[in-house]
Amino acid sequence: MMLLAPYACDPGQTRGRRHAEQAAPSRTEYQRDRDRIVHSTAFRRLVYKTQVFLNHEGDLFRTRLTHSLEVAQLGRSIARSLRLNEDLVEAISLAHDLGHTPFGHAGQDALNECMAAHGGFEHNLQSLRVVDHLEERYPSFDGLNLTFETREGILKHCSRTNAERLEAAEGGEGDSRGGIARRFLDRTQPGLEAQLCNLADEIAYNAHDIDDGVRSGLLTLDQLQEVPLVDDFRRQTLADHPHLQDPSQARRLLYETIRRMLSAQVYDVIAATQRAIDAQAPQTADAARQMAPVVQFSEDMRHQSTVLKKFLFQNLYRHPQVMHMTGQARQVVRELFSAYSRAPQEMQAGFSARSEATRGSHDAVHATARVVADYIAGMTDRFASREHERLTGLRLLAP
Repeated sequence: MMLLAPYACDPGQTRGRRHAEQAAPSRTEYQRDRDRIVHSTAFRRLVYKTQVFLNHEGDLFRTRLTHSLEVAQLGRSIARSLRLNEDLVEAISLAHDLGHTPFGHAGQDALNECMAAHGGFEHNLQSLRVVDHLEERYPSFDGLNLTFETREGILKHCSRTNAERLEAAEGGEGDSRGGIARRFLDRTQPGLEAQLCNLADEIAYNAHDIDDGVRSGLLTLDQLQEVPLVDDFRRQTLADHPHLQDPSQARRLLYETIRRMLSAQVYDVIAATQRAIDAQAPQTADAARQMAPVVQFSEDMRHQSTVLKKFLFQNLYRHPQVMHMTGQARQVVRELFSAYSRAPQEMQAGFSARSEATRGSHDAVHATARVVADYIAGMTDRFASREHERLTGLRLLAP
């Protein structure tokens, strides 16, 4: 077993679970977290949730599940070089999108609009709700009862209002350092494993969105020559393998370009982060939380990554074909929310029962809205499409 760095999260020193459990005989606490995530219902649903292209648009485009697997692979590779805890990185990576809606960011934005008067909707916070409350697998508690460190990594973003609410709910649970949201109030950082997952997420989606964009025909290799981070590695690839100039080899050229780009970003993160570690010299995981962000790109790679993201935003995410589909997706989510809010009994039994239990309470409207949001957020693309057709008679996104 690799010796962890002093600034890594040690499973033997975890800040624990919300509900006490006996230790497992053959697995660390973070390995248990990973296994619980992999066996959860929410994780299985990710295979039918949109990344960029809707589920029915093609069998080979990334989904939330394949994206999460790619984040985990990149994260573990970097973690090993930095002597961080690979199991914790894997657990966070696999769980970070559990709360994402169907239809990608279009679904999230639409659901947030629907929930504007009821506290809003944010997928990182929803991922935490999934692992803390919504999964129903254990007889003694709701959720998956994950460790503090995994939950910390899942909650990537959080508004001050939500942070205050979370801190009030769990900040006094026996630890003077506060609860899962204290860092958003104190403006400190999460552990290095959580920081690493944030960056691995960015590296992964930039790379696979290039691949899926070209596969879809919405991006071309010629267009990508506008992006230095991509074009530099395309040129290197052609210099080493001139036969890839042949148009019939375009797919190999793209794959090798992306592979080299991924490798360069991974090595850049390792080198830049090691320099930051050497300069700041954290001696414990908690000490690292008190510092400026440690896991990072070099200044040059950060700039190049930003240029790539801007290119993808303008040429892929805002492509007319993508915008047409996301517009329909927004309509599906809005109309589902309206239909279930009017008739909660149309939801599956467990959710309709939760809504019924709030009837007559002082915040019944807000509570019902949250139940509806939980229900819609847990849907796959195709289930949401079928439910929309059932409730409205309109067939918008079904294949």
